[in-house]
Amino acid sequence: MTIRLYDTSARQIRDFTPLMPGCVSIYLCGATVQAAPHIGHIRSGLNFDIMRRWFEYRGYDVTFVRNVTDIDDKIIKKAEEQGRPWWSIGYENEVAFNTAYDTLGCLRPTYEPRATGHIPEMIEMMRGLIERGHAYAADGNVYFDVRSFPEYLQLSNQELDNLLQPSGEGETGKRDPRDFAMWKAAKEGEPSWETPWGRGRPGWHLECSAMAHKYLGAAFDIHGGGIDLIFPHHENEIAQAKAFGDDFAVYWTHNAWVTMSGEKMSKSLGNSLLVSEMVKHWRPIVLRYYLGTPHYRSMIEYSEDALREAEAAFARIEGFIQRVVEKAGVVEPAAEVPPAFAEAMDDDLGVPQALAIVHTTVRQGNSALTADDKEAAVARLAELRAMLGVLGLDPLDERWSGGGTDRGEDLHGVVDSLVRLVLEQRQAARSRKDYATADAIRDQLQQSGLAIEDTPSGPRWSLS
Repeated sequence: MTIRLYDTSARQIRDFTPLMPGCVSIYLCGATVQAAPHIGHIRSGLNFDIMRRWFEYRGYDVTFVRNVTDIDDKIIKKAEEQGRPWWSIGYENEVAFNTAYDTLGCLRPTYEPRATGHIPEMIEMMRGLIERGHAYAADGNVYFDVRSFPEYLQLSNQELDNLLQPSGEGETGKRDPRDFAMWKAAKEGEPSWETPWGRGRPGWHLECSAMAHKYLGAAFDIHGGGIDLIFPHHENEIAQAKAFGDDFAVYWTHNAWVTMSGEKMSKSLGNSLLVSEMVKHWRPIVLRYYLGTPHYRSMIEYSEDALREAEAAFARIEGFIQRVVEKAGVVEPAAEVPPAFAEAMDDDLGVPQALAIVHTTVRQGNSALTADDKEAAVARLAELRAMLGVLGLDPLDERWSGGGTDRGEDLHGVVDSLVRLVLEQRQAARSRKDYATADAIRDQLQQSGLAIEDTPSGPRWSLS
């Protein structure tokens, strides 16, 4: 058993060998909390949640760190526009992100550090870089000298002479326009912290190098994030960390975007779909299926038609599960997933190929039910639950089934009782051959959002 991952820095799929046997350390660039999350933001969290689950299934002890950028230019601008404290904007949207992660079934990170909570670590790193000749202070700013680090731009495979480094307002005193800010001099009315080089606030890149060092040490296994972070963010993280003396990440893993009309989903394009709004129209488990089942390195072109297809596909999975549970009761997950599923997941988290095994298992299970082979149907459900558990998509898991939420269970029971009463009336109409009334009851239930299926053991309902 060898897990293989595409390493952006190597530009190829590599065998995964952990730094510490039996353990995996992952750092994921998390949210910049300037606004509530859309489905493009949350895809990264889902993809790395599946990665984490697979490592845990394979027996690894996973340390998963996902940071929160709670201070940057965008947050400050939003605070000015709305006439609110910057920390109020950040905290409100941090809560929105965590709600979205929870709603879509993501496991909580081992640690979730905020940038503003790690100013001393950033100062320590800047001091070390200045002492080593890799950074310098100017006009209250602290810059990284990119020419001092020969490995700069190896991740993004660019040439330094062709580089246009993004610069922010007030970044004066640079020796080279391509040098990037690790610390920004204070501006009137903006948040700031005291440092040996004057008051100011963190640059975007410094925080992740400092926090990864604190929580994962000088070297760790995997650094993740969206492909849009390769440059400048991840390139600058590498420069800071390695120039400081850290080995930093061994593998670099990046997920692709959710796009609309071929463009990256973003607030600036005005085409974002907030998770909080999406879950009003689509069940969270269906949204997770839609966002989590394409390969993490493949673009997702958003459309409602694609979401409806995902909903129909997942309904087929749920339909089989429900039929087996009705016949045999709840079946516990198998101890192991099928070998073909494991092979797909080991190969750079090949979720689409693994999902093909899921649907094959469902078809085999339905055939067993048709043949009244209860034992085979139960065996297929056990395998199915093991696979869905790895993907975070098991409808019988208490995360989705309402375990621990008495109100949800009570409500389902009330609806079930009412629907069954109506179905009994429909069955009575069918028995006296009053098919017009029976059809009218069925149509009314369907208009109410319920799907009715007549089975040999009687009618069965589900949300349509």
